[in-house]
Amino acid sequence: MSCKHYKNSPQKYYKIISLATFVTLLYACSTTKKVPDGEYLVTENKFEFEDKKQPFDSELKGYVQQKPNKKQFLFMPLSLLLYNAANPKYDTILNEYMTYPSEMRTQKLRDSLFIKYNMKSSVGKSLLMDRLYHNWGSPPVILDQTKVDKSAESIKKRLIYRGYWDADVKFKTKIDSAAKKAAVAYSINHQDPTYIKEYYYNISDPFIKNLYQQKINSTLIRSGQILDQTVLEKEVTRINEIMRDYGYYKFNNLNDEVYFVADSLKSRKQIPLTLEIHKDSINTPYKVATIGNIDVAIIHEAGDLRKNTIKDSLRGIRFHKVDDQYQTRSIWRNIIVGHKQVYDQKKLDLTKRNILSMNNFSILKAKDSLRQGGGTSPNDSIVDVLYLLKPLPKYELKLGTDINYSQLLNLGVSPSIDLTTRNVFKGAENLSTSLSGTFGSIRSTRDISQRVLAYEISAQASLNFPRLLLPFDYYKLIPKRYSPTSSIVLGAAIQNNIGLGRVNFNTGLNYLATVNDKVSHRLTLFNTQLSLTKNKSAYYDFFTNDRILKDEVFDNYFQYKSVVDPNYQSSNYTIDEISQQIVTDTNYQNSLDQKGTDLFTAFRGTLVNKDRQTQDVLISSVIYNFIYNEIGKKDYPNALYFNGKVELAGNALSVFNRRRNDGGGVVTSPQRTIFGVPYAQFVKFDIDVRKYFKFNGNQTLVLRQFIGLGIPYGNSSSMPVIRSYFNGGSNDIRAWVAFGGLGPADSQVDERVRTYMTDNLKLTTNIEYRLPFNDMYEGALFTDIGNTWSLRDYNDGFNDEFKFNKFLGQVGVGSGFGLRVNIAYITLRLDFAYKIYDPNRPNGDRWRFKDFQPFKPTLNLAFGYPF
Repeated sequence: MSCKHYKNSPQKYYKIISLATFVTLLYACSTTKKVPDGEYLVTENKFEFEDKKQPFDSELKGYVQQKPNKKQFLFMPLSLLLYNAANPKYDTILNEYMTYPSEMRTQKLRDSLFIKYNMKSSVGKSLLMDRLYHNWGSPPVILDQTKVDKSAESIKKRLIYRGYWDADVKFKTKIDSAAKKAAVAYSINHQDPTYIKEYYYNISDPFIKNLYQQKINSTLIRSGQILDQTVLEKEVTRINEIMRDYGYYKFNNLNDEVYFVADSLKSRKQIPLTLEIHKDSINTPYKVATIGNIDVAIIHEAGDLRKNTIKDSLRGIRFHKVDDQYQTRSIWRNIIVGHKQVYDQKKLDLTKRNILSMNNFSILKAKDSLRQGGGTSPNDSIVDVLYLLKPLPKYELKLGTDINYSQLLNLGVSPSIDLTTRNVFKGAENLSTSLSGTFGSIRSTRDISQRVLAYEISAQASLNFPRLLLPFDYYKLIPKRYSPTSSIVLGAAIQNNIGLGRVNFNTGLNYLATVNDKVSHRLTLFNTQLSLTKNKSAYYDFFTNDRILKDEVFDNYFQYKSVVDPNYQSSNYTIDEISQQIVTDTNYQNSLDQKGTDLFTAFRGTLVNKDRQTQDVLISSVIYNFIYNEIGKKDYPNALYFNGKVELAGNALSVFNRRRNDGGGVVTSPQRTIFGVPYAQFVKFDIDVRKYFKFNGNQTLVLRQFIGLGIPYGNSSSMPVIRSYFNGGSNDIRAWVAFGGLGPADSQVDERVRTYMTDNLKLTTNIEYRLPFNDMYEGALFTDIGNTWSLRDYNDGFNDEFKFNKFLGQVGVGSGFGLRVNIAYITLRLDFAYKIYDPNRPNGDRWRFKDFQPFKPTLNLAFGYPF
């Protein structure tokens, strides 16, 4: 830091320093404000381990009865500060006041409490602020030695439960009498655990035994393991799910049919363990249950079922309807469970999910039970199913405003109006229409240090069908359990973001099949997008860096060929005509020195950008998307996410037109058109793979790899700009902002040109380590690696062709740290990123350590996790 900077720092930052000092003093003075004399505020629970720490030890803090007041705002106990802000003389009154139901909390009640506690002078006071402080806040946690003793006992019991039968737990309380604060330290010695010496199973029912033996390879229990009862619980759950999936209705429903016996007579360290499965004390055999009656009622009230309902049936399912508002077949498609099928709990759960996903009904009742008289055969193995469905309102109007974030648009406001019209054709079809807008700011193309207004206004209509729109019966190919749906989408949008605005029209036919809670397939046919560029003639008004380069080259060319200048000045030649003349004048190019050649190469890059940014394009494609997602599934702590997408565009349109009649751009070749608009031909692949590793309880290591590849062919020599790849942004390589000068490859073209260049190959690797501080705050360390390339050398001087022997030295590398703040259901993310390796700097200056400026990171503000 320079002397000058150091000198000015106190003046520059005195407000921040003053605020920090004030907050610190406030925190120190007010936390014990309502701690009585002789009592102590619990500020910390420490865990000290005398031997090796175990992976589950992080859960032990949950067994402490007294936890310090939670810290939220600036890592301070905000709720405690709010509680302390209330006038202490009213604490007793407010404590009693809050025990009454909300409808009784009136001024009359407050006045009666004032009189009860001899505060007649306060009668009539509303205590509004004190009530708010008291209600929003939480009282100080006062040290209770009895609860500390019980906490130590609970911790020891948990350790025994985890297989450490000889564990020892001690505690020590550190008291600061002057500060009225206390910290409790729990000292834990695990000792040697108890192991499973041999594992046996005793199952009286031969069918249950045979089924268990078939699945024994996936058992969670092995000889030599620690005798951890949480593992035994998971094994019981696994067995229950297996048996219920194979038709054993309510197997172990009371948790008394499956249990383990541990023989500790001979040893406390090596224990034989036996799995016992018995229906009852006399070993009554289990029965496989089948589905009996399936009744689906569409009614307005639960009592309507027995009244004037119209009865219908389809393939073993009985329907009861108060009117013909819904076609029977439209509901039948979503009932996965079938008459006389073997009972399967998963099918019942899937049926409920399908009904709710139709967005046409609320479920008043979903019941499965043994047939009346189920204590005797055959009713003891027949399960009847009943669904009571209440139609949702025909129309639903929603008004909303969201906080929006995107790679280009930092923070924006997104108001929307959505209207849902249900059951349009009596087949549970829903028509969703919406009008929405996004308003925010982006980096100005005229001056990248400034931000300008950006917006997008769109109208969208989507007709959703709870079935596949196909001219044949598809259930033999695609089972009902895949919950297939279709939608027809039609939309229009007008946007103004990077420089020139665009008007977009889109339509498509979407098919979706959900195989299970992890796997889904989406196919989009006739995915058509028409993108029209606004204000084409104003390109150089928006992209001022391109204009500066253009003016320099024009001046040089006019000096080389002076006869052109007068014609240009008199408007006999347009800018594009002069530009085309320059790029085709080989004699002029051969006359340039190295500096002039570099300038010409940059100029040619601006023309490529101009052609692509101003091009109208029609894209008609087929898209297939496969998703495998383990995120959020309790059985997959180390979750895997895979998203693969392939898009094939332009082949259908090429049949209708083979004339190249659009004239092309300044440097791009003429293309075939439909109604005067060039159509794109390409194939595009996107692969997004993520792996999450959980360790030490709640810490996470995330690895992500993105591969994007676009291959233009036929009518396209390059990818449309709206399907191309760029670098930077809060979900990408965070040390660079979106269109912030990274790439393509290690090109040395003028950054003013490279900034808005896109390419058709992208590789991005992200590594992020996440460490929660508490329930509200989470820290992160990350490294992002990647860049974009061209698939081939266009002899344009950009040097952006992908080569296997070079690409590792052409990737940009950024690292940094971040903070995540979890507020309700929203995660606010702040990432501070630094450039580590910049491939577009000259050789010898690409590693940025010597220019590292810790107080000048690239700041990324976003909502949600980046991946």
